[in-house]
Parts: sequence; C-alpha cells; structure tokens
Amino acid sequence: MATVLVTGGSGLVGKALQRLQKAYKCYKFLFPTRAELDCTDLASIHTYFQLHRPTYVIHLAANVGGLFKNLTQKVGMLEDNIAINSNVLRCCHEYKVVKVVSCLSTCIFPNATTYPIDETMLHAGPPHPSNEGYAYAKRLLEVQSRAYRRQYGDNFVCVIPTNLYGPYDNFHLEDAHVIPALIHRCYLCREMKKPFAVKGTGAPLRQFLHCDDFALLLMWTLENYNEETPLIIAPEKEYSIGEVATSIARFLNYKEQVEFTGKSEEDGQYKKTASNEKLRELYPQLTFRELENGLRETVSWFLENYSALRK
Repeated sequence: MATVLVTGGSGLVGKALQRLQKAYKCYKFLFPTRAELDCTDLASIHTYFQLHRPTYVIHLAANVGGLFKNLTQKVGMLEDNIAINSNVLRCCHEYKVVKVVSCLSTCIFPNATTYPIDETMLHAGPPHPSNEGYAYAKRLLEVQSRAYRRQYGDNFVCVIPTNLYGPYDNFHLEDAHVIPALIHRCYLCREMKKPFAVKGTGAPLRQFLHCDDFALLLMWTLENYNEETPLIIAPEKEYSIGEVATSIARFLNYKEQVEFTGKSEEDGQYKKTASNEKLRELYPQLTFRELENGLRETVSWFLENYSALRK
C-alpha cells in the first residue's frame, strides 16, 4: 500500500486531511507530531524516512503566522522555513519519494502587480514588505522544487492556496492569521463586555479557503497534477476584513458595534486577488464552501473546543 506522509500534519490542513483519509483507503497516511518528525532537523527527517519510507509527501510543515508575527519575526520566518523546506526536499530526493506536493501561499506574490494574479507572476517583483521573510522562503521552495525536477526528474509540485481557515487553526491573538485572530478577539471582547476594535481600516480584500476544501484539492493534486508550474487554489469571491469581522461578531452573538482603528499601516497588503482559471480548466466541477457557512462552523468549533485549542 502506498504511504502518504503529511509534514506539519497536526496543523489546520493536516487535521483536515486526517478527517478526509477514510475516503482514500488505498493509501496509508502518516501524520507525525513534531516530536516524531522535526523538519528543522535534517537528522530527524533521515531517521523518520529510513523507518517509514514514504511513497508520497504532502509538505505542509512551516513556521507560519499573521501580519503581526510576519512584521516582528522576519528572521525566524525566513530562516526556519528555508531550513524546513531544504531538509524535506533533500530527503524526498534521497529516499526516492515518488511525488511531493508542497504548499506555498498567495502572500508571496509581488506587491506591485496587476490583478488577477496568475501562476506566471510569482517572481515578477518583490513581495509586500510586511511578510518578506516568509514570502522569500516560500518562493525558494518553488525554486528548489523546480531545480530538483530539472536536474533529477523528481516529481515535485507546488500549490498556492489563498487565506486558509477552519477548525484546528491557531487562534493566538498575535500570531494567528486574520480569521482565527478575529474570532478569538471578538470572543474575549464579548466575555469582558469591551468594544471589539479591529486593527486597520477593514477595507483589505481576501479570498478565504476552508481547510476541508483545500484538503480535497490537495488529494486531487496528488493524484492528477504533475506540472512544473505551481497551481493556484482559490475561490473566486473576495471579502473585506470588515465583512468578515462583522460576520464573526454576529455568529458570536456580540451585540455591540464593531470598530476599526482606521490605521492603514495596520492593513498589510490591500488585495491579493488570485486567478483560479487554470484550476477550473483542469477541474471544472470545482466547488467551494460559502464563507458564511464556513465562518459559522468555525466559530461553533471554537466555542466547543475553547479550553483545548491553540491560543
């Protein structure tokens, strides 16, 4: 039976793949914890690969975070992710892994660009300075994957999802991405009967992708996509941060007015509109969960699991 190793398998997308694995009984899935597989440590990866000999690898492991973490921890975001990606791809090559699917992010695209962004524009200019450490490390993952393909013929492919969210996310108030951070902050404001003040103007636009939708498309990619060019995975519709914050407040039954600090320097990049035209051509039956439904489910999960979730 073919074995699928999922690095970073205890995170948001890894948990979504765990929920999905029963639908893919032809594979044996491996979801090691960091104690079992530390991707920053080359020796740890060698030991794990020698023991388990994975057939395929879905590479999700990364040092990730929201705007604040990217602004304040640039060195860690750069160096940790370069080390993780180099170690994983090196071992995948040495142990003759049949295929690797690596996860990038739309935040790595150029800051000054035209919209919508497509797969050919990845290296067409510098990323937004707010997340340059993480962005350049992830760009190098694409470069390294391409180098292994061209020099050795390794089937290393990359996907580029838009903003991910869902159950088992990291809800830390400072390190989290926008949706989990807003959910946690609004919850605390409700409990303490304080104003829910959202950083920035609320105007920036994002395409939000539920982790379960992404997990399905990761498995589709593993079985169907073998091109050198990375593949964008994105729903068409964009939502403003203000719309998201207002919906979250409604689902948390927060009765007060949602406020915004109005500081544009806290907004980050205004928009990152990504085209899914290539994906739609390859997979025309593609559907995505409506954001309202996904937010409602995520808020419900957050409330049910508050004592144990990552925060």
